[in-house]
Parts: sequence; structure tokens; C-alpha cells
Amino acid sequence: MKKKFTLEITTPCSENFDKMIPNSKGSFCDSCAKNVIDLSRKTNSEIARFIVENKDQNICARLKTTQLENEFEYNEISKMNNLKYAAIAASVLLTSNVVAQEKEPIKTEVISPIPENHILGKIAYIPAVSENISIIVKGKLLDAKTHRPLDERTYPDLTLNINNEPTPVKVNPKTGEFSIPVILSKDDKVLIINIAGSDYYLSKIIPFDVKSVKKNVFQQDIIIESETINKVYQLGGIRANFVEEK
Repeated sequence: MKKKFTLEITTPCSENFDKMIPNSKGSFCDSCAKNVIDLSRKTNSEIARFIVENKDQNICARLKTTQLENEFEYNEISKMNNLKYAAIAASVLLTSNVVAQEKEPIKTEVISPIPENHILGKIAYIPAVSENISIIVKGKLLDAKTHRPLDERTYPDLTLNINNEPTPVKVNPKTGEFSIPVILSKDDKVLIINIAGSDYYLSKIIPFDVKSVKKNVFQQDIIIESETINKVYQLGGIRANFVEEK
């Protein structure tokens, strides 16, 4: 029997999941003394099975906002059907083994002609590789409305990353200042700025001109509208809203 449902966060929580203590059942939240299950990294089928098996439990979980828009489906199979399917599978496996033993393997030999390698055509001109430069990007991350650093309580632990470099740099929560070493091409015209913090994320493109680099430093403030920052994860008590099959 198929069960379909959607999920909702009934009691949203503002605690920082990254600061909770991981354990075998999830991550322990000191504020409410409960385990929080991270469902954000699970597939739809894994979530569906978990919810159906724990539908009578009071579950506190972390989800992606996109998962709250999904409809989940779980195919519940009875124990009797499980035994029946297991018996059929065993019968098919036994039959296939017997048939395989009765047949002699057919020897095959594949003869492939040796290819003759000839290359004909014009010689292509390969342009020179663009020169790279190592610089430091400095500036402040500021709210467009207040021209002040973003509220630390709402957006804690903000980090900044340029051109998807593997190591993000922490933004000073008091001043909004950042300083990031990065390797660029002299031909680059833009920088891809990735801003992340706790459950938030924003990607922004800013213009770049190598002529603006002074003493290996590119000075550039990043002004953003705080409401454009995307809420990637949501945390709190969840409820499954089951859809009645007609």
C-alpha cells in the first residue's frame, strides 16, 4: 500500500545546528535537550521510510527548504508479501544456477584489425594560456539598507568565498571586514562571491578589472540586500501531512 505525504516545520527553531553535539541518533540540542535528526542529506525514499516508521514519534529535524515542497511516497509491503517475494526470488536463483551449470560456455575469439593511424588536416593554432595573478580581495560585507554589517544574531558565522575556492574566509561580525587571498586570470572580468552562514546562502557576481589592483590588493565592498539571502535549511519539530488515497 502506498503512503503519500508532505512535511512541514510545525515549531521552527533558530538554534545553530552546526554547534550541536553529534551522536549516534543525530545531534544533541542543549536548549531543548533533544536529538535533532539531519534529514537534509537523505534521499526522498530514505526520508519517506524514516517518517512512516516513526510517524507516532515527536521528531525534531533539519530539512532543506526545498524538501518542504516535495511530496514523499512510501510503498508499505506487508510481512506476508515479503515472505512471498523472498520465496520467489530464492526459486528463481536456484533455477538459474542449475541452468547455468548445464550449459557449456561458448568460446569466442574476436579478431580486430590493426588500425592504420593517419592524421590529415591543417595545423591548429593554440593560443597562449592567460597569465594568472595572486592577489588579496579586501572589503566589507554590508547591508544595502543600513550600510552596516549584517545582524550577527540573524546571520551568525558568515563566511565568504571567491570563485569557489575550497577554503572560505570568516567575515568579521562587528565590522563586516574580510580579506581573501585568491588566484585569478588577468583576463577575468567578474568575481563570483559566495556568502554562507549557518542555514543561509547567497551567490553574487561583482565586476573585476585588473587595473584596479593596487599593490596586489583589490579593494571592493560587497553590498547586499539581506532579504535576498536564501534560507537553505530549516530546523524544528516536523509533521507529516498524509494524503488520503481516493
